[in-house]
Amino acid sequence: MDLERKIEEKEARVCVMGLGYVGLPLAVEFARIGFTVTGLDVNEERVAAINAGQSYIQDVDHTDVAKAVEEGHLTATTDHEVLKEMDVIFICVPTPFTRTKTPDLSYVVAATKGIVPRLQPGQLIVLQSTTYPGTTEEDVLPILESSGLVAGRDFHLAFSPERTNPGDRQHTVRNTPKVVGGVSTRCGELSQQLLRHLMPDVYLVSSPRAAEMAKLLENIYRSVNIALINELAKLSERMGIDIWEVIEAASTKPFGFMPFYPGPGVGGHCVPVDPYYLFWKAREYDFYPRFIELAAELNQSMPYHVLTKIGDALNGQGKTLQQAKVLVLGVSFKPDVDDARNSPAQRVVELLLTKGSHVAYNDPHIPRFTVGSDVFYREETTLSSVPLTEDLLEDQDCVVIVAGHSRYDYEWIVAHAPLVIDTMNATREVKTNREKIFRVGAPSPGR
Repeated sequence: MDLERKIEEKEARVCVMGLGYVGLPLAVEFARIGFTVTGLDVNEERVAAINAGQSYIQDVDHTDVAKAVEEGHLTATTDHEVLKEMDVIFICVPTPFTRTKTPDLSYVVAATKGIVPRLQPGQLIVLQSTTYPGTTEEDVLPILESSGLVAGRDFHLAFSPERTNPGDRQHTVRNTPKVVGGVSTRCGELSQQLLRHLMPDVYLVSSPRAAEMAKLLENIYRSVNIALINELAKLSERMGIDIWEVIEAASTKPFGFMPFYPGPGVGGHCVPVDPYYLFWKAREYDFYPRFIELAAELNQSMPYHVLTKIGDALNGQGKTLQQAKVLVLGVSFKPDVDDARNSPAQRVVELLLTKGSHVAYNDPHIPRFTVGSDVFYREETTLSSVPLTEDLLEDQDCVVIVAGHSRYDYEWIVAHAPLVIDTMNATREVKTNREKIFRVGAPSPGR
């Protein structure tokens, strides 16, 4: 039976390499709709959890994993030999950057090299990891063809970017349109046919490079617009204007405007990383995307602005950052998620520690949080989330809201904290004690 027929009849065996925030939802969804799926990961704890029917990711329900495992549609393993038995292989491994903001494709390269000795004629390989244009054809393709098989003739290769939004229960793998580009027309069409089982809206582009660039555009668009509003937030503070009120007013326009919001910085895997992937690659073409780089710089400046905001608020009470007790609320990269990758809280905490502050944090989603081991704070330090109590709040010099989780009672927090630095406008509904609240993008109390 050829691959097209197997895909059509859901008899194609699917392997998902990398069972993280992208891979696990993809594997569970393919299993849910009837495909036989094998998850492959080097992390033995993840593999054991899946085989026990348990999810370790907030966006994937335990019941969905358990049902897929019980029905025999989902298994997990650390053994790369299973790749020989697969019809389709998705590569969903991390693509971080180094300390100098250089793309790190080591996980993609390692996964691809793991496929090579097990690559079979007729297999379809789909890279999903976010990366710069050219990765599929310039990095993945040559490694796979070192097997002696030729892409587009002996096996199929495509790129389809992930569009995972942690914490978003409305837009999921099940209903978010997909983009895909193959190294040949046939590669693209087979990938499109497969992905249409997940959801019918699959947009086929002319090449992997176009699909790779589409993913970067999506996130650089966000980076640039967040940078714009962050800069306007700083200006609004000086001008005595509340940027949150301004955004709300501008949002009444039914065309030509989309709201973005300021904050302590950008986090997660995509928005803080993708701009650097693009302008690293652009230099190969003697092209320097200054506008994109400036936006990234503006966003990375926000933790420093938060530090200044904290220092100014403390100074108003005759205190300094040195020896100040500071409680950080929320260290995930955005509200209501269990993902702390590239969280702006990391830099905020490091800067506070460097200034001699005594830092504690509470986050109901992140039990342990590691900072340091970098140029900002040399010593690697792992903190544990502390219970949020009245006594804890009253014992602080200030409380800093970095991730505005919805489960926090902000009226109660403001009532018991001596001083609150709100980077997310989380206290917008608080009616009393507003003289304690210093918000990013708004005039200081009393101004």
